[in-house]
Amino acid sequence: MDWTIAETLIALDSPPVGLAEIPQYQRWAGVERLPSGVLDVGLRAQPNRELIAQQAPDHVLLSPLFMRLSDQLSTIAPITALATYQPGGPLWQRLKRTTVTLAKLSGNQAAAATLIDGVETYLSQQKARLEPQPPLLIVQFIDARHLRVFGEHSLFQAVVERLGLTNVWQQPTNQWGFSTVALEELLSYSDAAIIIVEPLPSGMDDGITSNALWQQLPAVKENRVVRVPAVWSFGGLPSAARFAELLSEALLAR
Repeated sequence: MDWTIAETLIALDSPPVGLAEIPQYQRWAGVERLPSGVLDVGLRAQPNRELIAQQAPDHVLLSPLFMRLSDQLSTIAPITALATYQPGGPLWQRLKRTTVTLAKLSGNQAAAATLIDGVETYLSQQKARLEPQPPLLIVQFIDARHLRVFGEHSLFQAVVERLGLTNVWQQPTNQWGFSTVALEELLSYSDAAIIIVEPLPSGMDDGITSNALWQQLPAVKENRVVRVPAVWSFGGLPSAARFAELLSEALLAR
């Protein structure tokens, strides 16, 4: 039911037999293809119980957000909950913990070390490639006037730190690592570059350039805006590596 768990299992070469809301997962995570045989089992909050049962899974894997499903799904297979995005130590350590737990469940513990070491090595390599950069504001549009701005506790913050970059957003964030703000709250960040993480809301592809308030932002006036393709904002180590790659390439191309 959880996309973070699913992408980590795929990266561990132990893909799930079923995944909820595959088209939405592909849109929000920027995933073009899934391993063959992964079935769409319906909505994350309302899965197709009969279809799940037909697959005879070894485990049903949930995040705390969907634990209310445990009673109806526990008759199919044992429930395992992984609380990656809940308070309790630095996020990077929780991402690694989830990776190790999933590798144990899939019977391939060595794959966890390979994935963790590979991602951390890759981030170090990307850090070495980057020249000094302006401080960043990392945002995702909710609508034409409201955004998520990512800071403490976010996947994007964890990656930015490992790339040696600075995130200027220091306001309180929720357990997912973002603040919900009105567009005008960015007016005071005169020195920051803005990183827009896609996808944009439906109908907004041309709406940014025609938005008068957006045009008043210092970063927009001074051409310090970068758009990167979709990354699952609440993802695991695979999303961390994807964001590091997309962000690094976009900054190097400026």
